Amino acid sequence: MSPLPRNRLSLAIACIAGSIGHAAWAQEPAANLDTVTVTAQQAATKVATPFIETPQATSLITRDEMEERGVRSVQRAADYTPGVYTNQVGASNRYDYLVLRGFSDGSLSNTFLDGLKVMGDTNSYSSMTIDPWFLDSIEVVKGPASVLYGRASPGGVVALNSKRPEFQPGGELRLSVGNNNQRSAAFDLTGPLGEQNRVAFRLTGLASAADTQFGPVEEQRYALAPSLTWDVSDDTSLTLEAYLQQDPEGGYHSGVPFEGAVVPRNGRKIANDFFDGEEDYDKFERTQRMFGYALEHRFNDDWTARQHLRYLDADVELDQVYGFGWAPGSDSELVRYYAGGDESLQAWTVDNQLEATLDDGFLEHTLLLGADYQQRDNDIEWPSGAFPNIDAFNPQYGADPTAMYPPTREKHELEQVGVYLQDQIALDNWRLTLGGRYDWVDIRNTNLDAESRSELDDTQFSGRAGLLYLFDNGVAPYVSYSTAFTPTSFVDAEGDLLQPMEGEQLETGMKYQPPGTEDRYSVALFRINQENVATKEQPTDPYRAIGEIESQGVELEAHTQITDNLRLQAGYSYTDITYAKSDDGNEGNQAIYSPRHLASVWGHYAVTEGVLSGLDAGLGVRYHADIQADRANTETVPDYTLLDATLGYDLSQVGLEGLQARVNVSNLLDKEYVASCNSLEYCYFGAERSVTASVNYRF
Repeated sequence: MSPLPRNRLSLAIACIAGSIGHAAWAQEPAANLDTVTVTAQQAATKVATPFIETPQATSLITRDEMEERGVRSVQRAADYTPGVYTNQVGASNRYDYLVLRGFSDGSLSNTFLDGLKVMGDTNSYSSMTIDPWFLDSIEVVKGPASVLYGRASPGGVVALNSKRPEFQPGGELRLSVGNNNQRSAAFDLTGPLGEQNRVAFRLTGLASAADTQFGPVEEQRYALAPSLTWDVSDDTSLTLEAYLQQDPEGGYHSGVPFEGAVVPRNGRKIANDFFDGEEDYDKFERTQRMFGYALEHRFNDDWTARQHLRYLDADVELDQVYGFGWAPGSDSELVRYYAGGDESLQAWTVDNQLEATLDDGFLEHTLLLGADYQQRDNDIEWPSGAFPNIDAFNPQYGADPTAMYPPTREKHELEQVGVYLQDQIALDNWRLTLGGRYDWVDIRNTNLDAESRSELDDTQFSGRAGLLYLFDNGVAPYVSYSTAFTPTSFVDAEGDLLQPMEGEQLETGMKYQPPGTEDRYSVALFRINQENVATKEQPTDPYRAIGEIESQGVELEAHTQITDNLRLQAGYSYTDITYAKSDDGNEGNQAIYSPRHLASVWGHYAVTEGVLSGLDAGLGVRYHADIQADRANTETVPDYTLLDATLGYDLSQVGLEGLQARVNVSNLLDKEYVASCNSLEYCYFGAERSVTASVNYRF
């Protein structure tokens, strides 16, 4: 197969990057332009677009919401977002598993940081995470977004927005402790450098550690994010940024059989803190280093050019002993295996954009022309082995392997070049969004031991069209159509990589934002079809790209300030996702990892007068129902409801300016439950009650 057309890459990137560079350093003086601050979301369109004018379902998670709920991961930040399932692997915090509109394929690769994909390799252990302490906000785009981002799941994308340098000096310190030996220290400093107020810095850091509910397994993290913004001129800005994170301990990531976890096995149940591994053979260490910049230049009031670039270097080391199914003839013992990993990943991403606002007297256009490039190389080594069985009801540890096998050595390579064009057209109260994108994708998986290679060299077109009418009273009905493509790592009988999965969505809905308020209400109805899904008739058969998945449902979301003191956030989603076409005997069945019903409510009350002034409290309820335990739909996971709470106090009320104390509790009633299942052999316990007390000092 022919390699990726690098001549197209050079042309696509150079044409815009060259104009950015020329404009940024041109010696002719530019006109002084007023700074305009726009409060809007960007992930769905890559340009600042108000929530009420975006013809697609989106959700925003603010910095205040994350601090209020005391979240410690991106998946916990999304707990109250309709259409997003955050309990795919239960209590595990190793990765940010987010199932969007029922699609769990590729979820780990659908995270973007400041507009660029957080590059990882879903066919390995090398998936990256970003700690929420370093984020200013999170945007969730529901449904296909390949028209702007290239390869992605049809379920949607999660856009993380970093804290950026500010020219107003300030800072924050946070100390936290909690059950399971939780302890954390974090800082965040920002402000100008020099007297000309042209350069600002930000330095954010975190050190945290905790035990887990699973035996000797621990979590540890050290992270640092320095950034620098230089206003080169009134029209040109350059931000340099880095993100350095090391996780010496990556927590637990295993499961137990349905029989024993959900229903008794011979009258006994497995404890929800059961550890199926061996302490001497349990390790997950991840180091990730990211460096990049964001360059922006305004030619005039109508034309703006941007270039974002990031380099990632990551290493992952894994040792894990895990159980997988009951041993034949035994009432209490699990069969155990060993899996290891040693991976080294390097990746580049760059996105060039040219934005224009044009008005011909009849139509107003916001044009976006872009060209982006992604490249990833991952060198992997996977040893494996077998361990003695373990009694799930009376575990005894200290075993050594019964067999160790030579490692599999592979190299995974990916390159993607994309060019895209989007036009947002305004005519009176009408808003029309049109977009198209063309991608060249080259994927190569090489088995270094067998000296064999699987390769995919493909081109894809993605599109989107949306129409919205904005009534003067803040009501905005809309309809949209969009497509997505997701390359797969599965191979067919000839050893070739399967063609990318292709998805399309039809969505209609209504948004409402009362004029002059920040309240947001929305309802969306959607139908997604995904084709070329990998499927096979028998477990030992090769895969074929003939499967089809259908997802349809409705999502409702409300953010409202009921009174000056009381704020309410509520959401509900109904998701019916099925294997519409499959060779494995599960055709017509409901997909796993997807609750049919998700409902949540979070209320927050702040006391501003009287003797309790400075006190605030929040209470949340999350409901999950109708989750299939296996693809054959022979069992379901019992429905479960979880309560969360927070209580805070502003100590400036007693003379301690800038100081605030807060207690956060998740799973307030300490409910024991199974969160989800991958199969009847592998189900995941949900997280037990977590109590965290923190003190924040802002200055």
